[in-house]
Amino acid sequence: MAAVIWCVLAPASGHAQWLNYPTPGLPRLPNGKPDLSAPTPRTADRKPDFSGIWTKDTPGFLDYFYDLAKDLKPGDVVMTPWARAIAEQREQRNHVDDPWGYCLAPPGVPRVNVSAQAIKILQTPVMLALLYDLETGGTFRQVHTDGRPFPESPEPTWSGYSVGRWDGDALVVTTTGFKDGGWIDTQKGRPHSDALRVTERLRRLNIGRMEMEITIDDPKAYVKPWTVKVPFRLMADSELLQGSCDAHEKTMEHRRVTPATEPPSPRVP
Repeated sequence: MAAVIWCVLAPASGHAQWLNYPTPGLPRLPNGKPDLSAPTPRTADRKPDFSGIWTKDTPGFLDYFYDLAKDLKPGDVVMTPWARAIAEQREQRNHVDDPWGYCLAPPGVPRVNVSAQAIKILQTPVMLALLYDLETGGTFRQVHTDGRPFPESPEPTWSGYSVGRWDGDALVVTTTGFKDGGWIDTQKGRPHSDALRVTERLRRLNIGRMEMEITIDDPKAYVKPWTVKVPFRLMADSELLQGSCDAHEKTMEHRRVTPATEPPSPRVP
């Protein structure tokens, strides 16, 4: 667990890069500060424009990172026997088997949304690019909005394959094609299977606020789908900084453990 926390918190001073450099196009108050309560900006085709640098707008930075379902009732998230056994093992082993903690893999979706120091969104008429500021090294996602279908036989990945569609002013992003046995959150150690389907519903409420509703639908790991809502705020007049695992090998010298064996998810009839 300490290794994962180190990855998240280590070089927090990195956000001083280009600090206070004015973000072009932001509405300003008379004192020159960004007007974060101004109406939602729109693109040329009148869609909400999600462009900008975003970070979680929560009292604790690690809250959803530790427990994505922290706001839900116990009966809202019901694990299957396979998932429950893996989550219990991960907690008993103090989360030392998390590949992200060893810089061996990205956090995965949706965990990357609540792990990143910041998310930079670049929006075009046919795609959103999400650039994640992680202390283990940046990663990215592409959300295609050009109407393409999912790949027929995708190579499973930690982040899956994402397509988006507009539902009024909301952008609905669906992601599939995951590796088996990924991590939904860190302290609870909830797993997901290769059957995971993540739906992220993004709404920009105004210049300074965005809302992401995340639905986990994984019949191998959970008895029923469950949904959480995470608020974000705009990081105006700032920029990303590239993270790195360059010094991580030194940090891990005294944290070597024998890896655990986790059974693959059950076959679906």
